Amino acid sequence: MKRWTTGEVAKQRNISIRTLRYYDQIDLLPPSFKDASGKRYYSEEDLFTLEKIIILKSLSLPLEDIRSVLAKLSYKQILISHYNYLQEQISTLQTSISNTSSLINLIDLEGSLSWERVSELVQNSQKSAKKWTDYFQKSELAILQESIPNLSDNDDTTQQYISILRQIEWCIEHNIKPQSEEVIQIATKLTELSNITFQGDAELIDKFWEVRKLPAEETGLYPIPDEVLKFVEGCIAYATD
Repeated sequence: MKRWTTGEVAKQRNISIRTLRYYDQIDLLPPSFKDASGKRYYSEEDLFTLEKIIILKSLSLPLEDIRSVLAKLSYKQILISHYNYLQEQISTLQTSISNTSSLINLIDLEGSLSWERVSELVQNSQKSAKKWTDYFQKSELAILQESIPNLSDNDDTTQQYISILRQIEWCIEHNIKPQSEEVIQIATKLTELSNITFQGDAELIDKFWEVRKLPAEETGLYPIPDEVLKFVEGCIAYATD
């Protein structure tokens, strides 16, 4: 039967010898074997117990509580608890990543950020970020959720939409008419991108556009000024006549 010394266990699990000796001292993890000179040796079962302790500690469980549950929980039960904990951590981290990406994209769109704008984004993401999905059927959502641009994404499609939106805002700021060649090119680019995004489904494009025009607080979508939406409608209508 293979046995491991305190030093070998400490090296394998990146844990200090002092900690292992403390676990022995408080009778949390006494080594199964000691030779005549008092040298400690750990069995395979001891190592599994150590793994259980390490996992339970990662769940922020105090040593006293660990001592109470250690013998009552199997290694598999503890692993499942750890798995669930890690899943929660992933979800929390993904939310943070999405919020950070949203802020980066907002800076690209608006040039700068006010605290009110940041607060609004966070509140919308917590309360109503997915309300727009209520307007669509499951078959439509399968396309939309996979394809439409999202501020919390940093993919190429989202960046293209951001670029087009900024071009439109520039045109409005400089009083460029929807009939101009420059705007027609923008409208053509937007139409092509929409066809790709919505897989050429004209009905779905129209339906999403109507939802897009609803108040942002009702849909949870990124708020776009009415003047921008009207300008887009005007230039697309002119470009497709």
